[in-house]
Amino acid sequence: MRRLRRDSGFTLIELLIVVAIIFMVTALAIPRLFSARNKANEASAIASIKAIQAAESVYQNTYPDKGYSPTLVNLGSNGSTCETTSSTNACILDQALSSGFKSGYLFDLVGDGQTPDQTYTIKATPQSSSAGECSFIADQTGGISYYNPPPKGVTGSATPGGSSCTGAVN
Repeated sequence: MRRLRRDSGFTLIELLIVVAIIFMVTALAIPRLFSARNKANEASAIASIKAIQAAESVYQNTYPDKGYSPTLVNLGSNGSTCETTSSTNACILDQALSSGFKSGYLFDLVGDGQTPDQTYTIKATPQSSSAGECSFIADQTGGISYYNPPPKGVTGSATPGGSSCTGAVN
């Protein structure tokens, strides 16, 4: 009797089933990965705002005649080596944050324009929708809140709250 030789390996159907399963798992995982990245960027933005608030407190105590810093650049090195510091290069914040962009968020710090500055406002907005959904605003009181900026090209003021962003951040 002769033995039939059977080829070992996978059939085309088996390979197609495995590829289909991998495709389905990937299709489920990718949106969650994007969502997790957005949440991480938002958490980084909140931590960055807290760092700016702490830097502003140090700046105000170090330069009482200036009050709060009116710009992020003054809180960073502003191109210096930080061997000597001044009110225009306090060297309190890292270079990335003092440049106004970190982890997909754009940061804007504005003083009140008085001498010395008695108040400031920090705004953090995602550079794109793939960087995050929530925008944040904070000031010298230490509170951080979500806000909705008006759509691009539309004039108006920011409104509190948002679709997935409501309330205050602790």
